[in-house]
Amino acid sequence: MFPRGWSVLPPLVRIFYTLSTNVCGSNEIFYSNHKVTSVTEVFVSPSLGLAHPVWIERFPWLYQGCTTRSVNGAVYDFGLFSGGSSTESVQENWSTLLGVTGANGIAHGHQVHGTKIYTHHTASDGLNIFPDCDGHVTNSPGVLLTVTTADCVPIFLVDADRRAIAVLHAGWRGIASGILDCGITALREHSGSRLVDLMMHLGPSICGACYEVGAEVFEALGQPIPLRPSPINLRGVLTQKADRAGIPLTNITVSDHCTRCTESDLFSHRAGDMGRQVSYIGLRP
Repeated sequence: MFPRGWSVLPPLVRIFYTLSTNVCGSNEIFYSNHKVTSVTEVFVSPSLGLAHPVWIERFPWLYQGCTTRSVNGAVYDFGLFSGGSSTESVQENWSTLLGVTGANGIAHGHQVHGTKIYTHHTASDGLNIFPDCDGHVTNSPGVLLTVTTADCVPIFLVDADRRAIAVLHAGWRGIASGILDCGITALREHSGSRLVDLMMHLGPSICGACYEVGAEVFEALGQPIPLRPSPINLRGVLTQKADRAGIPLTNITVSDHCTRCTESDLFSHRAGDMGRQVSYIGLRP
């Protein structure tokens, strides 16, 4: 009934987070001796995929989630620019998402691993594609913000007091260029959000143990440079950056799913997939 690897209950595990690698699925990870929360997303429906188990309960006015790679036996690919599926089937999948969320319009972008953020006061009906951007911000109901991934980290930001939200696409180049800081700044400028009020969730992406990179990536991310290609934990780097920016660690959650090594029914570029899942967030109309 449910894809393998997904829980229909909302378990939470207190963990320590680190920049170094961990054994996949162990949840035994450390970050500066501070606790953050690991979550196992809840499978909501074939069309909506999975969602943050606590946010479902706390924020009934919010749509948030990440699709899986198949629905009713068919490939559920949202990659408009990746060439994994036919244009017709991808467009049909976007139409399905729009219909099941009840949003008025979808904001998406041609992602370029940069730091450009679009702020949306409204959205035209249907799917709206914005040039060369990797993040979206709104406080307007009915606007569904989206990014697509297949190993990169989807970052969700929520200010519940002001009902302001953002979603960001974070690969190592975007992280190195400051996509998180740019997203936080855009949200604060648009809605007056305070750092102490921001909730951040780092969604399903490739884990540290599966993501081996060269010295240039460590250098770009400001990490100690290894002598040989080594694993790096992008969600650990983002947690460090969020902490330094001023988001309380108690407000940060991290998905425990890896797009490559857990049986989570997700696309992984490193595993050879050309498809893309979509991470979405919106205020219900």
